Amino acid sequence: MPSNNTKKTPKRISQKKGTATKLVDSKLKTSNRNLPVMLEKYKNEVVPEMKESFSYTNTMQIPKIEKIFVNIGMGETVQDKNALSAAISDLTMITGQKPRENKAKKSVANFKLREGMIIGVSVTLRRDRMWDFFDRLVNIALPRIRDFRGINPKSFDGNGNYSLGLREQVTFPEINYTEVDKLRGLQVTINTTAKTDKESKRLLELLGVPFAG
Repeated sequence: MPSNNTKKTPKRISQKKGTATKLVDSKLKTSNRNLPVMLEKYKNEVVPEMKESFSYTNTMQIPKIEKIFVNIGMGETVQDKNALSAAISDLTMITGQKPRENKAKKSVANFKLREGMIIGVSVTLRRDRMWDFFDRLVNIALPRIRDFRGINPKSFDGNGNYSLGLREQVTFPEINYTEVDKLRGLQVTINTTAKTDKESKRLLELLGVPFAG
């Protein structure tokens, strides 16, 4: 009996060590991963240009993108479970993040809307996912729009945040046109730390956002 116990003990220790090694390797891979292309561009190109253009005395003053909000409104399909499932699938593929359901905060009789009814789905993107989505939006999705001539430079909110609407989810290559149940639009809001719209516009321009005019 003692002999059997002696053989089993090292085996358990070996398994624990193996697990620990895998965890360490995983952490190393995560910490050594490459920066998103847009974040690298921001740090290496945008920050110096913004600092020179606006004479910032502190690096912390330089505006940056803080988060991006992406929403799909359900409209007339609000009570269609299949449409809701499709919208969730579309937004998940586009952003790489599972969306949350947006519910009505109050009832509106004219629209047959009841409090708590699902009216859309949305995601709030931060950090790497935010930068990856922003990259695909600017360099892939927008150029795919037919007769695209730039986005409206006046869609700022007065606080340095910018919003735009996309008519079709198939603008993003992640969505297969032949497999969608219907075309549905997206609303994208880019929240920045800029104090003025002028600073925010310059920030987005330097990152490659194609404004019209």
